[in-house]
Amino acid sequence: MVIFDNKTEFGILFTLIKELINVIFYAAVVYINLFILIPKYLKQKSIWIYLLSILIAVLLITPIKTLVYFFIYSSYPDVQVYFINRQWYIFFSSILIIIGSTGFKIFNDFAFHQRERQELQKRTLESELNFLKSQINPHFLFNTLNNLYALTLKKSDDAPEIVLKLSEMMRYMLYECNERRVSLVKEINYLKNYLDLELIRQGELVEIEFNLEGKIDHQKVAPLVFIPFVENCFKHGLKNEIGKGYVKINMKVSDDAVDMEIKNSKTTSLPSQPGKGRSGGIGLVNVKKRLKLHYGKSYNLDITDNPNDFIVQLYIQLD
Repeated sequence: MVIFDNKTEFGILFTLIKELINVIFYAAVVYINLFILIPKYLKQKSIWIYLLSILIAVLLITPIKTLVYFFIYSSYPDVQVYFINRQWYIFFSSILIIIGSTGFKIFNDFAFHQRERQELQKRTLESELNFLKSQINPHFLFNTLNNLYALTLKKSDDAPEIVLKLSEMMRYMLYECNERRVSLVKEINYLKNYLDLELIRQGELVEIEFNLEGKIDHQKVAPLVFIPFVENCFKHGLKNEIGKGYVKINMKVSDDAVDMEIKNSKTTSLPSQPGKGRSGGIGLVNVKKRLKLHYGKSYNLDITDNPNDFIVQLYIQLD
């Protein structure tokens, strides 16, 4: 039983009726706030009008709710007086319900927009990575076909080997580079194929060294992240060399990191070619973007352009 004052007692039925009225009016308050006041005023950044609207709504609801109690308990004057005297409680409880529903709405909208923003960032990241990779792949294909073309003009016996290695490289690019991470073993094998192609094409004009330290096992890395730096050595560093040039690559691999240094010789001054830009710049710009997108702050890239050599030092903290 519920005692409203010292004289009157009510059973469970009256208690349920009272709570049902509470639920109905609280639901009405929440509905008005969420679907009328917030969209019309708060989302339009009319804060003061929103607060005034809340006050007016509660001032209207309070006497209406009191009147409902007044009629339900018409046979109990003491209870009627009880509810009339407690209108302040109805007023402030309605205010608290509105504040709570507003807080819930703001938090829910914030969480929704955060999820939406993260999903958009994820889709944007994937789209940009795919776009950058699509730029890189034809770039390498173009350069490798140039190598093959040069050998076929010379009727070189190395042309079949070039075709085989090119086939392996194309298979890797087309079928195995579609994941966000690829096996480091396959990435290094792709790198070696490229170096072999250049060694065949360049012959005795270039000295190529590739030193690998550490155990390669389960490590994974972003696809085609090393090759643009290596390709840049040949396309821009060695193409104007008068004497014998060199490309030296040192890679150290641990369980969770790759530390790579690429060094190539170059002429002191490159002859200018009017009307021609450095197409190789595309590869380096793109790979820098890809490193940032893939690894954020978990990598370090230093590029040193000296008069006689070009040095790239890349450190990647693997996932």
